[in-house]
Amino acid sequence: MEGTENYHRLNRRCMASMYTGYAVLLALVGIFVAAIYVSVGETDFSREVRITLIALFAILLIYCLVAPPVFYRHYRYLLDGEKIDVVCGVIFIRHTFVPIERVMQVEVTHGPINRMWGLADVVVTTAGGVAQIQYLEPDEAERVANDLGQIVNKVLRARGRA
Repeated sequence: MEGTENYHRLNRRCMASMYTGYAVLLALVGIFVAAIYVSVGETDFSREVRITLIALFAILLIYCLVAPPVFYRHYRYLLDGEKIDVVCGVIFIRHTFVPIERVMQVEVTHGPINRMWGLADVVVTTAGGVAQIQYLEPDEAERVANDLGQIVNKVLRARGRA
């Protein structure tokens, strides 16, 4: 990606957090698939249903194994005095651009899996939606949130004087 030299990259622990989250997802889906697999019984279409369930589970497993390194490779973020810019994705690459003057709320969140791996997310709320800077070390997340708060306050004070 051109022009990304000033962008920040993630800590590699983000992949461990993602793998843990996917392992939980796979366990839950596996239980669901096993329950359907057993409950189908011996009907005319039971073989097709079982093959389909196994194929779907295999596809999900492959995605869960491949997604974290691909996400890590694509993810980058930039915070400057004018904007928040986040690029991320696995299959579809999403580029989120938030002008600072649109920021309404900034919070740092620590979900159970991220907390286990010593990571946090910064959630930025605007009138148009939510943007996230994910998988940061807690100190970095607090610094980003504080920097955003200071920038937003500076913009608001400048707007009040105008």
